[in-house]
Amino acid sequence: MAGTLNKVMLIGNLGDEVKMHYFDDKNCVGRFPLATSETYTSKQTNERVTNTEWHNIVVRNKAAEICEKYLSKGDKVYIEGRIKTRKWTDDKGMDRYSTEIQCNEFTFLSTKNDQQQSQQPSTSNVAVAQPQQPTQNSATPDGNDDLPF
Repeated sequence: MAGTLNKVMLIGNLGDEVKMHYFDDKNCVGRFPLATSETYTSKQTNERVTNTEWHNIVVRNKAAEICEKYLSKGDKVYIEGRIKTRKWTDDKGMDRYSTEIQCNEFTFLSTKNDQQQSQQPSTSNVAVAQPQQPTQNSATPDGNDDLPF
């Protein structure tokens, strides 16, 4: 193979709000945890098992400001970037490592309706939208046509 590739694509939910850090030269960094989960059925117990993996996401400058403004805990987002491991020395002189996803592209997957529904109180007075019935002039044929399209 002629080259190398460091690319990560994740779809997950924010585990916390975006935390911002601003620098003197008008640059900024936003950080947030992202949870991805996989679910499977255990062959031994026949129970559903869910494993959640946490990823540390880092976004910079204008992208960080956009994430801070529009993302909140629980929102679903698509993240694309690369893996970066940082090394530092802690207070006791021990070398410490942190693995992060340096985000260079993202897409918000939660809709405004999802966000508004999660903010509504869960009472019995909340109206639920009913599906609309087709009208006489609709494009749906009245016959028993069971074509899948």
